[in-house]
Amino acid sequence: QVQLVESGGGLVQAGDSLRLACEFSGRTSNVGWFRQTPGKEHEFVAAITESGETTIYAESLKGRFTISRDNAKRTVYLQMNSVKPDDTAVYYCGAGPLAWRAYDGYHYWGQGTQVTVSL
Repeated sequence: QVQLVESGGGLVQAGDSLRLACEFSGRTSNVGWFRQTPGKEHEFVAAITESGETTIYAESLKGRFTISRDNAKRTVYLQMNSVKPDDTAVYYCGAGPLAWRAYDGYHYWGQGTQVTVSL
């Protein structure tokens, strides 16, 4: 069993930076970040292995977003730099076996945190 709680979302302006946090309980697991806008399926953002040794990113986001983790704090982070209006979405973190970009490969999910980017 893994429980996850996202935080750090809010209303920001284009060009700002924002750091989302995903606090997890239970066993340390691989974690992925996904985002969803109304009428669209969950979009892969980034993922990190349980040890933090390996990270992957959506091609369009690599260079702006950084995923990291601090297992001592039981937290995975998503650093979002130079945010754009297109980044507006509900951001979710999930945990499970190595699923990488596949949303349905993750077994546990948080409630999500809303990120809204204005011009």
